[in-house]
Amino acid sequence: MGSERMEMRKRQMSVQQESAAGETAPGQQGQPGQANPRGSNACCFCWCCCCSCSCIVTIRNEDQEERNRKSSYDVKEGTADCEDCPKPTLEEAHSWAQSFDKLMCCPAGRNAFRQFLRTEFSEENMLFWLACEEFTKEATKGLIEEKARVIYEDYVSILSPKEVSLDSRVRETINRNMQEPNLQTFDDAQVQIYTLMQRDSYPRYMNSSAYKNLLNTLSEQSPES
Repeated sequence: MGSERMEMRKRQMSVQQESAAGETAPGQQGQPGQANPRGSNACCFCWCCCCSCSCIVTIRNEDQEERNRKSSYDVKEGTADCEDCPKPTLEEAHSWAQSFDKLMCCPAGRNAFRQFLRTEFSEENMLFWLACEEFTKEATKGLIEEKARVIYEDYVSILSPKEVSLDSRVRETINRNMQEPNLQTFDDAQVQIYTLMQRDSYPRYMNSSAYKNLLNTLSEQSPES
């Protein structure tokens, strides 16, 4: 009986060894006494062995959320219309030629002017002015600080592709105000950009084919015509 038990024990050990050898793929066995350099959670697409695919997905999701947060305060950039408003009347369009203030007070006027600025690659001026207008309507301190940082990064920072043209005095004022942002943080800058559009771009728009074509179109659609 003792010899039979020993024989059965040897057979069981032999079967276990063969099973263990079969689970290890050829060419992937490590050297004796060495652990497998790739852990069971190693990512098949990663160059390192300390992370999994889920780590990369999480990082990408966080980056996307950050980009979405920063762009959430932008004012419909790249769209055909800046603001939701009715089509201008012929009388309104004629009034824009009276003063820049009349054009900027009219949503349709801002839309038309912004499209013209886009052709001159200076649309960021209108975007900045509109962002400042929205910014001054905030009442919560947390949102004021957050949106001030977004405006600064988008339009004031020298690293931004949408940086507006501001003189050194105004930039220094903004930099001081950014230590503790408030609703007046961008007041001087907004006035300067408004004046820049009024003196530089507005006269060209009044003499542009875009404005003249708009008047002709509205004139043809006017009931009086």
